[in-house]
Formats: sequence, C-alpha cells, structure tokens
Amino acid sequence: MKNKKKTSSKPKSHPFEVGENYLIRTVTMIQVGKLNFVSDKELVLEDAAWVADTGRFSEFLAKGPLNSNCEIEPFPEGKIIIGRLSIIDAVCWTHGLLRQVK
Repeated sequence: MKNKKKTSSKPKSHPFEVGENYLIRTVTMIQVGKLNFVSDKELVLEDAAWVADTGRFSEFLAKGPLNSNCEIEPFPEGKIIIGRLSIIDAVCWTHGLLRQVK
C-alpha cells in the first residue's frame, strides 16, 4: 500500500486574505498595512502605519489620505502584531500603503 501524504481539509477560521491591504480599527487605534500572517489570536501587518486621525472617516475610506485632513505615523520597522480580540472592524484598503508621515 502506498504511503499517502495527508492534506489538511480544515477550513480557514477567518475572512482575511494574506497579501491584501487592510485598514484595521481596534478598540484604541487604526492601523493600515499589508496582511502578512493570521493566527488564531493575532494578525501581522507589514509596511504598517498608525492612523492617528482620519478626518472624515467615510472620506478617508473613499478617497484615501491625500484628499483628507488626516494624521499618519508609519511604524519605523513597518511590521506590527495586532491581537484579534481587539479588532472592532476591518476593511480592504484600496489606496497605497501609508509610509510617509502626514
């Protein structure tokens, strides 16, 4: 009998897509970055920035930071870990990543 390699049929336990850009709103902060890794308890974002002030939130989501009165602070190392239990909501970020202070 041939030795068959087992493959996992376990479905992923989250709606996130690794490699996509996200705006993550937590109980205390807003971060934007590219999703690098998802575990049961954490998300890892790379090329990440803290958005201290979005201005009008709907305008920030629709038009991005260039057309909004906002404040952006990139993380120096660019990589952050976010506890999944602190997430309020998350949306795909369709604008460029925020690597410049604004």
